[in-house]
This record gives sequence, structure tokens and C-alpha cells, in this order.
Amino acid sequence: MIVWLNGAFGAGKTTAANELLDLLPGSTLYEPEAIGAALRRMLPKERLGQIADFQDLHSWRRLVVDTAAALLTEVEGPLITPMTLLRREYRDEIFGALAARRIPVQHLLLHADEPVLRERIDTRAADDGGSTRAWCLAHLSSYRAALPWITAEAHTLDTSHLTPRRTAERLAEAIGEGAGTTGIVQTPEPTAETVAAGVLLFDDRDRVLLVDPTYKPGWEFPGGVVERGEAPSTAGVREVFEELGLRLPAQPALLVVDWEPPRPPAFGGMRLLFDGGRLAAEDEAALLLPGAELRDWRFVTEEEAARLLPANRLERLRCALRARRAGHPLYLEGGVPTGCGHLLR
Repeated sequence: MIVWLNGAFGAGKTTAANELLDLLPGSTLYEPEAIGAALRRMLPKERLGQIADFQDLHSWRRLVVDTAAALLTEVEGPLITPMTLLRREYRDEIFGALAARRIPVQHLLLHADEPVLRERIDTRAADDGGSTRAWCLAHLSSYRAALPWITAEAHTLDTSHLTPRRTAERLAEAIGEGAGTTGIVQTPEPTAETVAAGVLLFDDRDRVLLVDPTYKPGWEFPGGVVERGEAPSTAGVREVFEELGLRLPAQPALLVVDWEPPRPPAFGGMRLLFDGGRLAAEDEAALLLPGAELRDWRFVTEEEAARLLPANRLERLRCALRARRAGHPLYLEGGVPTGCGHLLR
């Protein structure tokens, strides 16, 4: 298990984590910041110049998960992890990958009022010569912006007037009660190429429905991996029902077949998009969300989708919309139409 202590710089995460080690038998301190420091030493300066924070490195996010899994083969656990995590897409990627490895996470937020945070940052700066003060203060606005989504899922403990020991005692009580447990679907990581089927659903304005998964970054189409022996269109229908509680009246028509090339560590595979048609108003009102898998849904225009979808899914969507208008499916490789597909450009 991982106990993830989130919070702004100056919230007292590391101090509380060290105190917590005495209160949770078998616990081990796990500091992902050390992984970031190691990557800074190993990566070329050209790559480091492209990022503002080591958390922006996919390698850091992947290594956080891989290292946690490796540590849990050596120690009993839990791993006490004091690490600021303010970008929700990074939370989804890390916590989703941990869930895929059957590693449960309890997410706890150590919160303090901003005047208290600033005072603690100034005290810390006096101890380290001020090298971190500007960095910490600059991230206070990011912390304020992230508070709504963090407090919606994490157990929040206000540390403004608590000593480190009392903070740790309160945390130990909350952890023992299961507070902050993140219920994320345990989707196994692929071990080979996969076939996945997505279904595009539209409203009366021809906007397309996207969903926001809890277990990976970025928005997505309703759908999922095709099970062994299952037809892709059947898989799409099944996934729409499992994810949204919606029963499609007929098998959906094929729009796009996209071969996604392997890009390590991803294995790639075939990605199909089907046309699920327009939803009636009563269907929209009845849509459900499984909290362990999806947190939100919305209808979007193609332009709005460009701000939500990763590049490969966006290109797949654009081709699917063109195929829908043209009335025949498209075959893609890596998101690019081949054969007669160029006629739709």
C-alpha cells in the first residue's frame, strides 16, 4: 500500500512522514523527489530545457510506479510518500498505473492556510540560504487551483495549528480508518498488442460524447479493450453499457480502423471507432458514471475536443467525423489515412 501525502510546499509533508514512520509498523519512507534528482543527473540538458518540472517527464511518472512496485517486494509497507501532486492528469497516470499493479493508494492532503505556508517557506529559506523560496512561493497559485479536485478525493487534514507529531498521529488515525482510499478500476497493464473498440455518441447538435477516466490522463471515447473471442462491435456495445448504463438499440456502424504502432513502453494494436448514433434527451439524462473508472462526461465540438484529447485520439476522432460525413469507414495507420483515405482530406 502507498500512503500519498499531498500538499503545497511548506505543508509539512516530509516532517510528518518521518514522524509517521514511528506510528505505522513496517512502513518505509518513499521519496519520489529522489527519482527526479537522479533523472536530472542522467538526462541531457537539451531534454531538461524542455520542461519546467521533473514531474513533466513521463520517465519520472513511470519510474515512480515501477520503483514503488519494486520496493514493495523488499519491505512490508506501507510506503509513506510525501510528494506534492497538483496536476490531475499526473495523478490519474500514477494512481491508475499503481491500481493496475494492485497497489492500493490512500491519498491524504496536508493543508495549511496560505499565511502559514508563507511563514513556513520563509523559515525553510532561512535554513537553506533561500534557494527554494522563490520556487515554493511560485507554486502557491498552482496549489490554490488544484485544491478543488484534490479535496474532492483526498482526506484533508488542516495542519495550520498542528505540531508535526500531532499531524502524524491524526494521519495514523485516518489511515487506520481507510480515509482517502482511492477506488480506481484495476485495469491490468497490457503485455502485448491489444484491440480496443470505442463508440462515438452524439447529441442533437452533433457534438460528440467524451469521458474522463480516473485511471489514465486525458479524455477518452466510451469503450475499451476487446476481450478474447469477442467481436469488436460487441465489445463497444458492452463497454458503453458498463461505463454509462446505456443500452445501444443496434450494433454500431464502423467509422475508423487505426493501427497504433508500438511505442515503448506501449505495445500498440488496433483501435476501432464505431458510430453509436444520436442520444435522445432521456438517454442523456439517464447516463451513469462508475466512480472507480470515470469521473465525468460531456458533449464537445471538434474544436473543444482538441483541448481535451491527446494527439493520437484527436486525429482518430477527426478522421472518424470525416468518415461519418462521407458515409464509409477509413483505415488509418498511426492516425493517418491510407489507401483512398486521402480523398477525404
